[in-house]
Amino acid sequence: MLDCLCDSFPAITRECWLNRFERGLILDNSQSPIAHDLPHQTGLRIYYFREIANEKPIPVQESILYMDEHLLIADKPHFLPVTPAGDYVSQTLLARLVARLNNFELQPLHRIDRHTAGLVMFSVQKKSRAAYQALFRDRKIEKRYEAIAPALPQIAFPHIRATRIERGEPFFLSQETAGTANSQTIIDVIERRADLWKYALNPVTGKKHQLRLHMSALGAPIYNDAFYPSVNDDVADDYQKPLQLLASELTFVDPVSGVKRHFKSEQRLLW
Repeated sequence: MLDCLCDSFPAITRECWLNRFERGLILDNSQSPIAHDLPHQTGLRIYYFREIANEKPIPVQESILYMDEHLLIADKPHFLPVTPAGDYVSQTLLARLVARLNNFELQPLHRIDRHTAGLVMFSVQKKSRAAYQALFRDRKIEKRYEAIAPALPQIAFPHIRATRIERGEPFFLSQETAGTANSQTIIDVIERRADLWKYALNPVTGKKHQLRLHMSALGAPIYNDAFYPSVNDDVADDYQKPLQLLASELTFVDPVSGVKRHFKSEQRLLW
């Protein structure tokens, strides 16, 4: 297996792969460590989870609101990514939950931004995963967000924002462009306080940064948004200034049990 990995991934040194074997980081299908001299077998499935040297801990704590044999509902804090990417591997919601539950079949059914707090649904086992994925594909799940943003007295509410969203520049941003709308958000007001209002946001579609982009385009960027209308690196990782956007509620009929589910985040915006 050592020779196979070195041949398959020549950018990684033999010494590095051997070190990973010695630390028990190369696993078989039952998630047990394998030896570097295990004979190669065609079709053998092995696992290796990417590491980040000196990965910085994220000083926030997730919680599990509900779990059964098919479904898990997590309440994610601000700043914690859902899945591994870039500089984050172990410091992600998925990695933390996998380690906590020792369940390598756990998979998120959708994602929310690293800077957004709130509810994330996970599939607990492969057997029933497709049924829950279909809720999102067929738009049979209602997602409600809350946000704090500047007042918009010139707009009649509820308001529907429907625009075309494409990849922006830099690559991690999105932008509205001309053309047929591929995104839609229903926006209403929950409470008005002077210059800041609390909004209810119901995304009909799920484009990247859709809610943040739609609110900014209306002239009311969400409070402490580090990306829209312009990038602000000083705010992006300031734990004292979390983005005031919360994935607050999920409502759907459970495709396995047939029971109507309604989950609500235990977190609150700074209001």
